Amino acid sequence: VDWDCAMCTEEDPKSCLYSFDAEPNTKVVAPLGTDQWISLSALNRLRRTDPTKVEPMWHSRYSILKSWFADESEFSMLQHVGVKGFLVSSVLLDGGNGLVLRSLLIMTVLSVIITLMPLLEFIVGRIIVSAPFWAQWTTWGRVVRAGFPLKLLLGQLAWKGVATTFSKLENNVREYIVDMECEILEESVPLTVGVDSVEEEEDVSDEEEVESEYDNLDGEDFDSYDDYDDDYDY
Repeated sequence: VDWDCAMCTEEDPKSCLYSFDAEPNTKVVAPLGTDQWISLSALNRLRRTDPTKVEPMWHSRYSILKSWFADESEFSMLQHVGVKGFLVSSVLLDGGNGLVLRSLLIMTVLSVIITLMPLLEFIVGRIIVSAPFWAQWTTWGRVVRAGFPLKLLLGQLAWKGVATTFSKLENNVREYIVDMECEILEESVPLTVGVDSVEEEEDVSDEEEVESEYDNLDGEDFDSYDDYDDDYDY
């Protein structure tokens, strides 16, 4: 890899380029061989909200986006996220530049409206035949009798309100999915620095293999060496 990943703890705190100090029990990453750490979750949120600010965090010395998050990069962190991470990152967030998420959200809203249609028809029908509604005829009657330009303007305002509401809903859903992606990265990206790093685990496993080889040398093996010495004892 061309990046280092470490765990920030109370015993071993890490600085963060984005928020000065990283939160305890969270992962931080930095370009390989440097101590310019940044919280993994903060980095992921920043690349989702404003990717133009990612590489300037390191004075544009490293190609962070292409190297750490591109599918074609051999150093990509996304290769560790598994199937769940692939669905969240590559399909929902990156699919069609957000078109997949927007389409699924539209289908969900339409499904809810269709499901609630009988209830909506009942409520609208009760309002139309109600006395308070017709008591306001002098107010909304002017709109009904108005010309086409005014009705077109009101329709545009109504469409703008619906579009704004849907945009806010989409942003909230996207933020929730980005939080899910951050959690997946926190769980999946391996540590390369620290007690639980992959390199140290490999060293420990090598030591255990060597110790097991010595343990497998039982008394018969040593007896065979002794017999060998007796046969060639001058």
